[in-house]
Amino acid sequence: MIKITQIIFSCSFLFFVSVGGAQAAQQPIAGGMNAAEGSAKAGKAKSELCQGCHGVNGISIDPTTFPNLAGQYAGYIFKQVQDFQLGNRNDDTMSAMAATVTSLNDLRDIALYYASQKTMKGKATGSKLEKQGKQLFEKGNPKKGVYGCINCHGKEGKGKSKDNALFPIIGGQTKAYITKQLKDLKTGKRTNDPAGMMAAIAKNLSDKDIEAVAEYLAGR
Repeated sequence: MIKITQIIFSCSFLFFVSVGGAQAAQQPIAGGMNAAEGSAKAGKAKSELCQGCHGVNGISIDPTTFPNLAGQYAGYIFKQVQDFQLGNRNDDTMSAMAATVTSLNDLRDIALYYASQKTMKGKATGSKLEKQGKQLFEKGNPKKGVYGCINCHGKEGKGKSKDNALFPIIGGQTKAYITKQLKDLKTGKRTNDPAGMMAAIAKNLSDKDIEAVAEYLAGR
C-alpha cells in the first residue's frame, strides 16, 4: 500500500510555460524521471490501488472508462499522474487517485511496473471505418491541417521512443478512451498536450475522423 504523506514537489521539478501560445494561461509542468533509480518489482505492490481500474497487468477492467497502461512509456505515465496532481488534467476518478500517490519515488516505481508489462494489443475488425482510420493515422489530411499521427506515435501507434515522455503508445488503447481524449482536446477540456500540438490537430478532426482513428488504433 502507498503511504499517504505530505506531497512536496521540488522547485527543480516545477516551472511555468505558456501552453498553446502567448495568450494561453500558464500551467505548472511536471518533472521527468530517472528510470535507473526505480524498481518495477517494487511498483507492483505500490500499484495496488491503480490495479482496481487499470488491471494487474495494465489491461483495463472497464474499457469504456479506464485506459490500458500495459507497456506504456514509464515517463509518460509519470508525467500524466503529476499533471492530474497539479490540476493540468482533470477527471473525477483519476484526480482523486493521483492525489494518493504522495511520493515521486513511488510514482516512478508504479510507472516502471506498468511499463514492464506486455504492451497492450487490440484486435483488428477489418471494417471500412478501420481502413479509413489507418489512412488518416498514417497520411493525415494536410488540406484540413491534420498531419499523420505516425510521425509522433510511431508505426501502428506503438510509439517512437521510450525516452520521449510526450508522445505515448496509443496502438492497442481502448477505442472509448482514444475517442474521449481526442474530443476533450478538440473542445479544450484537456489542455496538457505539449505546446497545444494535439489540440490544434484535434480541432481539425470531424467526429467521424475521430471515430475512424480510434477504431484503427484500438485494433493494433
